[in-house]
Amino acid sequence: MKPEEFTDVIYEVENGLAWITINRPDRFNAFRARTVDELVFAFKLAWADDEVGVVALTGAGEKAFCAGGDQKQRMETGDYGPSETGLFEVEALHRVIRDVPKPVVAAVNGVAIGGGHVLHVITDLSIAADTATFGQNGPRVGSFDAGLGSAYLARVVGEKRAREIWFMLRRLSAQEALDWGLVNRVVPAADLRDEVRRYADTMLSYSPTALKVLKQSFNTDTEHMIGIGTMAYTTLKLFGETAEAQEGITAFNEKREPQFASYRTH
Repeated sequence: MKPEEFTDVIYEVENGLAWITINRPDRFNAFRARTVDELVFAFKLAWADDEVGVVALTGAGEKAFCAGGDQKQRMETGDYGPSETGLFEVEALHRVIRDVPKPVVAAVNGVAIGGGHVLHVITDLSIAADTATFGQNGPRVGSFDAGLGSAYLARVVGEKRAREIWFMLRRLSAQEALDWGLVNRVVPAADLRDEVRRYADTMLSYSPTALKVLKQSFNTDTEHMIGIGTMAYTTLKLFGETAEAQEGITAFNEKREPQFASYRTH
């Protein structure tokens, strides 16, 4: 795979800063399996490139950073479509964002929901446009993230707030996200790329080895959450085949409220 062969992602390098852009604005930059494959490959390109010292992740257009997994694709085929290996490599994507030994900045240009919200949470820094919104969607569509997307989220915003995001599907404005410690900075949408550039230039002036070891040190304390996520992903795959989960995704695509009451058993 080469960057010029990408269909779902744009990969660019500008003066030490690699921009990785999810390029599916017609689907609010929701990811299918191919998108995830390309994202993993793009992060590895940035990892291997000695010119790159900082990586930025963003979405194409003005409406969305990433709306998570492509639920239309999931409804149409029962999965997220074909991939290079036959696997849906979202765990590998989470892993490479954490493992790439360079700071990763989420440039949240719009909606960051569901799996897209998880992506920004696990980056090292998040800078948001003032038009961005944040939140989860899993319990509404018969899905969940019981690894980094919830356990690590609680480290970022605290237990009570993390549970509110997941149990109430609370939507946060950019300012609320800043107040909750979910993002580092909020800027006017027109200034987002310039602000990411400013952050990148600051970090590019520092020792890359020091930044690498610091990132690895920060990650060590939450490394066990990767194992929890792997176990939870197994559960999610089994759960996704149940009538309860199917009701969630069907209701989402039919634009109606899901009817979950019959599944509330002791």
